[in-house]
Formats: sequence, C-alpha cells, structure tokens
Amino acid sequence: MHTSSPHAGRMFLSAVVVLTILSFCGSSASASRSQPAAPDEAPFLAENDTAMARMMDDMTVTPTGDVDRDFVAMMVPHHQGAIDMAQAELRYGHNEQLRRIAQEIVVEQQQEIVAMRVALGQPLPPQVAAPDQQRPASIPAVPFHPTSRQGIQMNLPNPKREDQ
Repeated sequence: MHTSSPHAGRMFLSAVVVLTILSFCGSSASASRSQPAAPDEAPFLAENDTAMARMMDDMTVTPTGDVDRDFVAMMVPHHQGAIDMAQAELRYGHNEQLRRIAQEIVVEQQQEIVAMRVALGQPLPPQVAAPDQQRPASIPAVPFHPTSRQGIQMNLPNPKREDQ
C-alpha cells in the first residue's frame, strides 16, 4: 500500500491550483494589462512576465514513465518561478508584510526544491546567498533620519565593573 505524506499532498494541490489559475489568467492577461503600467511598475511587471514565461516553459516536460521524476521535473521550475516572482517583490515592493512573505517564499521554495531532489537522489542546486532587500538604484531608499543612531547614549550597568 502506497501512502503519500501530507506535505506531498499539499504540494500537489498547490500545483493544481496554480495551474488552474494560470489557465484562466492566460486568456485574460492581455486584457488586464490593456491600461499602461505606471512607469515605476514596468520593471516589476517585466520581471514577473519573464519569470512566468520561463516557469511555464520549463514545466512542460516529456513524460519519462517515472511519475516521481516527472513530478519533480514539473515542480522544480514551478518553485523557481515562485522564487523569481518573490525576488521581484523584494526588489520593487513597498508593503513590508508582503516583503516578509516574499522572503519566506524564497526560503521555503528553495528548501522544497532541495527536499524533492534529495528524495530522488538528484544532485543539489548550487548554493546561493539568501536574497537581500536591496532596491534597484532607480528606486530611492527610505530617507535616513538625521537623529537615528546619533546622540543616543545608554548607561547600562556593567557587571564586570561592579566586581572590580
């Protein structure tokens, strides 16, 4: 008797949901973008379009006869697409809650890619640094407050000093 883990079930269900959503979005994507994007949104949209196109292309696999390998072959690009889109949010997004979620997506999806490859005995992807929250040069950073980190002195007891 073959049983699947709840994690694998969630991953499969997630894949089905995403593919269903994408099938509906594909026909309405051009309609939803009939209005020109705001100039500051154009780089974000371009990165997401590239990530989506790459993901959809890479998820198209020729069946091998091994369901597990085919599943991983489809899910790795799916997860990489989520990583790429989350990184675009980190570069261009402003909502701190969404940026934290995007960071979590990057970490979790990378971990799941590793777990799937380990399960099949496949080589692991090269290690990459965790994404940072650096913004592109074209987006101004939050202005530095002139009083932050300046003129603040904290007088805390030093236990070593008291012993002397």
